[in-house]
Amino acid sequence: MRIAVISDIHSNIYALQSVFDDIDNRNIDLVACTGDLVGYGTKPNEVIDLIRENKVMTIMGNYDDAIGNYKIVCGCDYQDPKDAEKAGLSMHFTSTETTKENKEYLSNLPKEATLKFNDKTIRLVHGSTRLINEYLKEDSKEADEVMSNLVEDILICGHTHIPYAKYYGDKLLVNAGSVGKPKTNNPNANYVVIDINNDEKSSDRVKVEIIEVIYDFEKAAREIEENKILPNDFARLIREGSSK
Repeated sequence: MRIAVISDIHSNIYALQSVFDDIDNRNIDLVACTGDLVGYGTKPNEVIDLIRENKVMTIMGNYDDAIGNYKIVCGCDYQDPKDAEKAGLSMHFTSTETTKENKEYLSNLPKEATLKFNDKTIRLVHGSTRLINEYLKEDSKEADEVMSNLVEDILICGHTHIPYAKYYGDKLLVNAGSVGKPKTNNPNANYVVIDINNDEKSSDRVKVEIIEVIYDFEKAAREIEENKILPNDFARLIREGSSK
């Protein structure tokens, strides 16, 4: 079983389309998304429409929750007031731009999902099993706490925009990274492929591959700069693959 997991697209249709093109060439059985379809970029409706068109199994991210349920903050937990102000502008643009039908779609997304393949159980969340906007950064105290209480075999999350895979005992934590707003100091889109071997006697039953996809990030950045509401600094973040 080969599962492609995408996350944190953030209204970047150009990155998403390139990732789907890449997935088409990888013999994938299932595509899943751990949320945050919208925010920051210029194309929220186009991203939602493409996700729905491809029938991607999708759960709710904190940004999806905020836009779909008409909240006033994105739940991004920014400590710097300048970052919070920029997020407010993103919320304003995204809420204004996203159609009523697509807001309804976002509001009805499940907050988590569980899959089972043979004897392996996979749980998908956006932030963590505890909070939709909790960051499970690699080697963090939060990740250790969450994994120590995990019932399932594999936990897949997003939200940090940095992909990784790490075992906690016999439990595997996978972060799916970010398609549309990576924080890897690299502008390329990223996602993960999880390959579950059906052979129960195999010692290497689960393999995780982090995939990078080149796309036209300049086009995405220029459209942000041409937008009258979104901060130009978002374009820099796209170009640099930066968090700051």
